Amino acid sequence: MSMPETAPMPSLRGQDLFALDANLRAELDRRDPALLTRWADKLGDFGRFVGDEVDRAAEYTDRHGHPTLKSHDRDGRLANHVVTNPAWQQVSRRVYEHGAVGLNYTEDPAPYLVTFAMGYLLSQADTSLHCPVTMTGAVAYVLDRFAPERVKRDYLHQLTRIDGRAKSAGTWATEQHGGSDVGATTTVARKDGDAWRLTGIKWFTSAIDGGIAVATARPEDGAGGSKGLGLYLVPTEMPDGSANDFRIRRLKDKLGTIGVPTAELDLTGTWALEIAAPPTGFRLMMEALEFSRIQNALGSSGLHRRAYLEALQFADGRVAFGSTITSYPMVQDELLKLLVTLDASVAMSFEAAAAFDSAHISEVGDADNRERTWLRLATALAKYLTAEYANQAARGAIEIIGGNGYTYDFVTPRLLRDAQVLTVWEGPANIQALELLRLLSQRYGGAEMFVQAVGGTILDAPEALSAILKPARAALKDAEEALRYVATDADKAQRHARRLMTLLADLFATSLLTRQAAADLARGDARKACVLKLFVDGHLTHLPRRGIGAETEWASKLFRPLADYAAIDPADLPN
Repeated sequence: MSMPETAPMPSLRGQDLFALDANLRAELDRRDPALLTRWADKLGDFGRFVGDEVDRAAEYTDRHGHPTLKSHDRDGRLANHVVTNPAWQQVSRRVYEHGAVGLNYTEDPAPYLVTFAMGYLLSQADTSLHCPVTMTGAVAYVLDRFAPERVKRDYLHQLTRIDGRAKSAGTWATEQHGGSDVGATTTVARKDGDAWRLTGIKWFTSAIDGGIAVATARPEDGAGGSKGLGLYLVPTEMPDGSANDFRIRRLKDKLGTIGVPTAELDLTGTWALEIAAPPTGFRLMMEALEFSRIQNALGSSGLHRRAYLEALQFADGRVAFGSTITSYPMVQDELLKLLVTLDASVAMSFEAAAAFDSAHISEVGDADNRERTWLRLATALAKYLTAEYANQAARGAIEIIGGNGYTYDFVTPRLLRDAQVLTVWEGPANIQALELLRLLSQRYGGAEMFVQAVGGTILDAPEALSAILKPARAALKDAEEALRYVATDADKAQRHARRLMTLLADLFATSLLTRQAAADLARGDARKACVLKLFVDGHLTHLPRRGIGAETEWASKLFRPLADYAAIDPADLPN
């Protein structure tokens, strides 16, 4: 008996991921209409490259082309050579040709918002490739802004060139005994003429084959803790072209992000140049990590976007019990959960990205700079919540697709594995919560700033959003009370920091969606207002005593325009 023929399932591969993303274009237009006009063609070229070539290479690398380590050559000499497959090599070269880092350093430099948007697009196809691009951007930023002129002159161009010959970079901070506690670094730096020699073990070094890294180390007889750390540039090759002294112990066997080689590294008198002496070294590494945290939020949002698109496309084409499954209310509700948190994630991550462009300051660690405080606050909240949402979205997409989504015929298993790293890269949730507590203290004034910025948006929203925001205004009062509570006792603050962070992050997302909804309503479009209602009802409303949850029948009637990012008549906005 022959099997019945079925129509082939459409694929996202080969599509322009920028042209496909109305929400991204709207986000950039809100931030700076001139930016979108100036850079739309470049982002479109990149969106096509990512949607086709990068996506193909990512699948091949994940399934068949894992990086391997050739530790020694045939004569027994130390080789330290990481072997990657040709597809990975090609897209790794071309992503820098497209300017994912270098556009910020041309004679007519792009705002960082442009390359952050490229990171968001890139992560929709390959989180593995997004990792070295992120670290390269972070190191380039530190070299450009803070490095001595000699170091900047000799090495910045190697990371920012767009001729196909750019190197990538890594950030070597993690040690086995310290983890996120970078201040526990035991790597020692010894002076060697105009340079330094580093000795120690770095436990988690990604993009080991990039060519350049920055590393934390403690000068001999230096002070303890983070104040005793310097920051050093470590090239793979010495200035004369010979190999630098270090040994790759092994490549990590990881759950996800298979494409990027991650190693344990012995620094054995490794030659390095000083970027910053103590106590500034640690602060500059934090500058690099903060850049990476913004990209982590954008990467989470991009992966989330891919998961949503895969689920929606499958559901639109899947016929079960006589109808496409997007006609069934339960499926609609699950897709809308992915959609609403996606819109929230994009809003949060691009708020952090825009804040980075606004907060360029000359003095590192300037606690009185309000833009700098807002940047760090937005970054901590966005990094935490977008990573949580990305994991939920990857799992949710598999459930919507069903058994097929559990197989490698679909991208969803890779999305699920890759999403796991987003919660721990550049500091897990507990580290973000501790950062949040520091920012909320009187020294930085973050608590007052949060209430003014986030609370002001929610409280001053137009009357058309008043009923929608009633639960948010109640949650805002809870947040103000919680901020006063944790300010009274350090032990209480640490115990409740993560719960506080969740509440503040939900309110942060609510305020950004409110701002968007108000602007769109003024133009006659209620779609974002509908998204705002779904977000508030799903995240800031406790389970009612009657019934089994917030009523979503209205959303089913508007499912198609919500899913397709189409305009919605304000008359259809529910009370």
